[in-house]
Amino acid sequence: MTIQPSSNDASLLARIAQHDQTALSELYDRYARVLYAVSFKILGSAEEAEEVVLDVWTQVWRTAGRYDAQRGQVDSWLFLLTRSRALDRLRKLQRSARSLVASQTATQLQSPPLDPVEVAWILERRASVQSALTQLPAEQRQVIELAYYQGLTHAEIATQTGTSLGTVKTRIRLGLSKLRLTLAIPDEMN
Repeated sequence: MTIQPSSNDASLLARIAQHDQTALSELYDRYARVLYAVSFKILGSAEEAEEVVLDVWTQVWRTAGRYDAQRGQVDSWLFLLTRSRALDRLRKLQRSARSLVASQTATQLQSPPLDPVEVAWILERRASVQSALTQLPAEQRQVIELAYYQGLTHAEIATQTGTSLGTVKTRIRLGLSKLRLTLAIPDEMN
């Protein structure tokens, strides 16, 4: 699939900097597939590639105002962001795999019984999360439950709910942001 960079990509970014969701959707529709292909080529995993693409579009939403047309075209900037995110994720996955192997050989296979205080804390936290979920709009709650409780990918959620992939990702992002605020969880993305 060949993408013809449009002369209005920079104007779309300017609109995104003003938090124009329509502009984000238009730019997403134009580049998401090829960015996914780049991520998949690096990572070899559909799930990881989807996460990278979601991270890239989240970053575009947050940092569109910092784009400098003098330093390159929009498509080059998007590819650079995607490549950097994918390589970072690949390194993280490789470190995690090495750590897991090392920890499995260093520790015994049996885990110690849970402390009753820890069990009580886990149950309390679970109740807090469930309560916070009920405060979300139905559309956001539905996609979060499908993703985290049923383990569906964003593409599977889009198919099941009959909404676009971009809408699913936006609803998940907004819902998780609201949950972070409700549960007072620090935002790790900043």
